[in-house]
Amino acid sequence: MPLGLAHPKAPTDEHDAVYHYVTQGWEDVGADPHPNGALKLLWAFETAQRASTAAEVCQLIRDYGLTREMVPTEFLTDIGVWGALLDKMPVTAMIRSLGNMSRVGLLVKGDRSTINRVVDRLGDEDILHRARVHPLAILAALNTYAKGCGNRGSGEWKPLPQVIDALDAAFYRTFQNVEPTGRHLVLALDVSGSMTWGNIAGVGGITPRVGCAAMALVTAATERHHTFLAFSHQLVPISISPRQRLDDMCDGMGRLPFGATDCAQPMLWAIQNRVRDVDVFVIYTDSETWAGQIHPAQALDEYRRKFNPQAKLVVVGMVSNGFSIADPNDAGMMDVVGFDTATPNVLAQFARGEM
Repeated sequence: MPLGLAHPKAPTDEHDAVYHYVTQGWEDVGADPHPNGALKLLWAFETAQRASTAAEVCQLIRDYGLTREMVPTEFLTDIGVWGALLDKMPVTAMIRSLGNMSRVGLLVKGDRSTINRVVDRLGDEDILHRARVHPLAILAALNTYAKGCGNRGSGEWKPLPQVIDALDAAFYRTFQNVEPTGRHLVLALDVSGSMTWGNIAGVGGITPRVGCAAMALVTAATERHHTFLAFSHQLVPISISPRQRLDDMCDGMGRLPFGATDCAQPMLWAIQNRVRDVDVFVIYTDSETWAGQIHPAQALDEYRRKFNPQAKLVVVGMVSNGFSIADPNDAGMMDVVGFDTATPNVLAQFARGEM
């Protein structure tokens, strides 16, 4: 219900002023900030909207902690504004803003102070851990930054080797940020040729092969009980170490035999090999999700009957074609269409039975 229709009773005068601002705006900004903390920030925001120079905005950023989202668009091409934002910018926002800072001329060759600030934050395990930065977020940022242009082609910059190396190291460093599910997972990675085409829906610039390889490395580093399978029309058990390099793993996947995609293969393999303790089958594919003689949902039902009635199935179609495998009446099956930095947490919650 809109706040204006709810007519809530404000517990304090400060709450009443915030409610008034939400419904009617700030009627008189004035020259002096409000003494209350929350209202002081609102005053600074409204003052920034009325600023006529970048210097005014920079001062408001430094004094009141305005974030990028609070800065009027016309000032987001100013190098000084970005420098002021960087001083207190959270690491997650910094990772997303590397291209913007480079494009305006802040993060450029020769500016050792800015480069060192960025590289030091990316190398600080405590900062990355407290921000709960997921490795996939780092990988997406690395891919975009290294290309030297946005995923939509807007704006260009010259990538710096120091920043690329720092992002690459941060990808592996953030494995520790991922909370394990504590379940026995079988990760089945589609190695068909189409996995090297196109981009993941939700993480621009990353192919399905790179995305699923990254998630496999994260699982190897965080989960105690895991099994990895590579499949297309055939299935091959594979060994994955968290110490592997992502590019080496992708090269190895490219050398495996591939053909049409049969997403029933992981469950059939578990049945044939009498693997009794699988809690969740997680299948990473692009979009073609069933080319076998038995439907994946039927294969899961068979596995449940023979070994684990509570076994679950997740099929992640990284490049959506409108597929549907999961039985909508079965709470133990889930289709994921596309893939972004929020998806791993959704998968973990599903595996733990939290959704």
